[in-house]
Amino acid sequence: MPAKDVYHNAVKQALIKDGWTILKENYELEYEGDSLYPDFAAEKSIAAIRDKERILVEVKSFLGRSFISDLQSA
Repeated sequence: MPAKDVYHNAVKQALIKDGWTILKENYELEYEGDSLYPDFAAEKSIAAIRDKERILVEVKSFLGRSFISDLQSA
C-alpha cells in the first residue's frame, strides 16, 4: 500500500465536510494495462437531479527544495 501524503487526512476531512462520501481509500484503477492508485474514491449525491457525482482524488504535497522537480516526480 502506498504511503499517505502529509495532507491525506486533511483532504479527506475537507471532502467529508463538503458533503462527499468516501467510498474507498487507496482505490485501484486500471487504465490501458497500468494500475493507478488514487488516494480516494468519493461520491456526492445531487438532490436536484437525483444522481451521483463521483471523483477520484490523488493527494500530493510539494515540500521539496524545488516545486518543479516535485511536480515532475509526481
